[in-house]
Amino acid sequence: MTLTPTTRASLVLRLCDSADREAWVEFVSLYEPVVYRLLRQHGLQVADVQDVMQELFLSVSRSVDRWDPAKERGSFRGWLRCVARNLVIDWLRKRGRRALVIGGSDVQSMLGKLPAPDESEAIDFDRELRRALLQRAGERVRGEVHPTTWQAFWETSIAGTLPADAAKKLGMTVVAVGVAKCRVLARLRTAVVEMEKAQ
Repeated sequence: MTLTPTTRASLVLRLCDSADREAWVEFVSLYEPVVYRLLRQHGLQVADVQDVMQELFLSVSRSVDRWDPAKERGSFRGWLRCVARNLVIDWLRKRGRRALVIGGSDVQSMLGKLPAPDESEAIDFDRELRRALLQRAGERVRGEVHPTTWQAFWETSIAGTLPADAAKKLGMTVVAVGVAKCRVLARLRTAVVEMEKAQ
């Protein structure tokens, strides 16, 4: 199963309408956890991450109507990744100037450690985006299946419990645990595809 999500062109078009609340809720719910984890990985504190994310989403709302895949020669994700990176650099530079006035050099050190834009940054961003999409699909599927079915999937796929141990723990047969796991995985695949195709 490939879970490399793309931001649907229809969603990007809907973002151009700042009054389309549903589009913005969907966009933020997908990208906020991705951006949050990446900013924290770059050493920003929680309050600072919130500030940068707010600026990112404001920046997207101001400029999404000008994004043109033909001009940018890249994906919307790539454009968003670039906008986020530039905001972090700007934020660190502004903070660095204040820190240098006080005599600190931690921010300059953080700036120096910020990696140049490269393929690994794109891979990290895509990995975080896949994680966020799968988490949303998981929340949806968990509400659609029997709790024991979900627990069998969780134990064997996420927690790493051996099927025999999961079966004993859940009062199921090993075969039933395997069937439950397969059903949830199939439903997750379907949910991801549905989420990507929606609207």
